[in-house]
Amino acid sequence: MTQEGNKILTRKQILQKISRISYEIYENNYKEKEIFVAGIPSGYELAKLLVRELRKITPFKVTLLKIEFDNKNFSAGSIKVNCEPKQLKGKVLILVDDVLHTGKTFLHSLRPFLDVGIKKIETVVLVNRSHKMFPISADYTGYELATTLTDHIEVVLGRGKAGVYLY
Repeated sequence: MTQEGNKILTRKQILQKISRISYEIYENNYKEKEIFVAGIPSGYELAKLLVRELRKITPFKVTLLKIEFDNKNFSAGSIKVNCEPKQLKGKVLILVDDVLHTGKTFLHSLRPFLDVGIKKIETVVLVNRSHKMFPISADYTGYELATTLTDHIEVVLGRGKAGVYLY
């Protein structure tokens, strides 16, 4: 799919944005002893890069989590986290996705954490399309892009054709 799209961010630009976001997260959470960074399915690779960068610059512990679910079925039992959510009581959770379109997946990703007593939840997206249909916004954004509802954004984080593409 990446051959026909317009490349709007290169790998180097993506890494620069991840670095900037990491510093912003550190600035807003410098008093913490531990934070959790959770990647939803489409944002997990981005979350891994973010955690790697945070571990370089912050003195606090950074734990990577993976949230898994079926985009077609958002029932409470279908959303899985690779830890016991109660571990996050009194902690900061950074929720990560590659593209923020309507906010629906972020909203559903919060389910496992709602009754835990988390101190603060922040959101990170590489690309914010600003088609907000749910009460979710990005606290940290790499790139703001005005698109139509029919446009498609693809984020490729592998080494070969890494970049952000608009179709």
